[in-house]
Amino acid sequence: MSDSFYQLATQRYACKSSQPLSDDIVLLHGWGTNSNSWSPLISELEKTANVVAFDLPGFGDSDSIPDFNLDAVLSLIAAHLPEKCILIGWSLGGVLATQLAARYPNKITKIITLAANAKFVASENYKAAMSPSTNRQFNQGFSTDPAGTLKLFCGLLSQGDSNERALLKKVRSLIQPDVANKNWSQALELLSQIDNREVFAKLSQEGLHLLGEKDALVPVTAYDFMSISNPKQKLKIIPAAAHAIHWSNPELIASLITDFLISTSSSLDKKQVANSFSRAAHTYDSVASLQRYAGGLLLQRVKKSSEAKVVVDLGCGTGYFTPQLQDLFSDSLVIGVDIAEGMLKFASENHPSQKNWLCGDADYLPFAASSVDIIFSNFALQWCTDLPHLFAELNRILKADGQCIFTSLGPATLHEMKAAWKQVDMHVHVNKFHEPDLLLKNLQNANFQIIGFDNKVEVMQFENLSDLTRSLKCLGAQNANRGRATGLTGRKKIQAFKEAYENFRNNNLLPATYDIFYLQVKK
Repeated sequence: MSDSFYQLATQRYACKSSQPLSDDIVLLHGWGTNSNSWSPLISELEKTANVVAFDLPGFGDSDSIPDFNLDAVLSLIAAHLPEKCILIGWSLGGVLATQLAARYPNKITKIITLAANAKFVASENYKAAMSPSTNRQFNQGFSTDPAGTLKLFCGLLSQGDSNERALLKKVRSLIQPDVANKNWSQALELLSQIDNREVFAKLSQEGLHLLGEKDALVPVTAYDFMSISNPKQKLKIIPAAAHAIHWSNPELIASLITDFLISTSSSLDKKQVANSFSRAAHTYDSVASLQRYAGGLLLQRVKKSSEAKVVVDLGCGTGYFTPQLQDLFSDSLVIGVDIAEGMLKFASENHPSQKNWLCGDADYLPFAASSVDIIFSNFALQWCTDLPHLFAELNRILKADGQCIFTSLGPATLHEMKAAWKQVDMHVHVNKFHEPDLLLKNLQNANFQIIGFDNKVEVMQFENLSDLTRSLKCLGAQNANRGRATGLTGRKKIQAFKEAYENFRNNNLLPATYDIFYLQVKK
């Protein structure tokens, strides 16, 4: 019988926020429990995204499968996953989540594990794990006395915790000895065999991994290996916490998870971006000196070619560079494209000689494949957060040997503002910009040849913080992150932000850094 025949019991929780993350959260529980083990976190997680909790095969209400082996379990879980999701796994669920993230990187965008070691049982070259004799004794005990061993297991889940007695009382409700079946024994054997060290070191997704300081099943010394093996993986030790880490301190765990998801979210509210720039159409040019300067340098990289039939000014805004491109390619069809209808209306009214304006999102361009010779884009592509998708789309519309010449912003952009807000609250106040290595890697993965890359830092100076924030508002470059604070910001927070920003004042002026990338690539 095919593994796809078996069904996983699922609990679904709809997001209670008006701005959910675009990817669902999928929860994988630990050995001996079921999806109800996530109850301490559900109320907080559903404020961030839609949540799906699975019962693993043979656990809870899910069907048992003939053999709880790695390939069968991963294939069955993968068949039930949403198209894109964030995986959170506890203990055995974290071990499986790590394997799933490695096998299905296009489905799984982020990974979070709780009390999950890179290798559950120690070996000669990995000591930071359970001893083989202890593991063997536990597994044999379960095969001969399931009820007694599960009682012992409850103690291990809470052992060492600062509130051990209260935690033990809570976790006892998770364990149901009367429903144990052969998949439980097979899962124990699988857990003793899996070695995730190499897989963990190569994970491409960003991850968060939480370990309990007093965990009786996963030694806290596992931190030493895991923290240095993959720079994309963040680790944190939860003080005085046992193996049932999210039952020990649910408020802290929920806060760490949601902060991580919001801070690493690539989900900009594109509608908000479009509306913000539309509103700024009539003020943009008055404060766009840096944008004009950078765009002028970018335009110098564009070589005139009589063979170019179609040229796209992507993110044309008010249309400042579109006529200049038309002058450069006088016999070509030059099209100004922008996501903001207000910008296009302003551009068409103020550049009447230009007739071709098109409303479109860079992630979903309304052009046929291999129809464009040159894409020029100044200060626009940083608003696209899914780099593999963006560059695949640009590659799709370009002809063979077609070129894309663009500016984008790097992670040091407005770092002063980020640092100042960080002293006030945990909300996202400044857009997250991509590291140069990630940008270049994704371009190469999309079959682009890098012709030129420069990184220049420009620092603007303002007498008052209000002049800086007013400038950003006039540009339309306002916070469009889904993790932004909603409603009015209180007077006390604004004052605290101003005081924090004052620490950057130099020569009686406040700096605002722009980390600018200049790129020229060829299909």
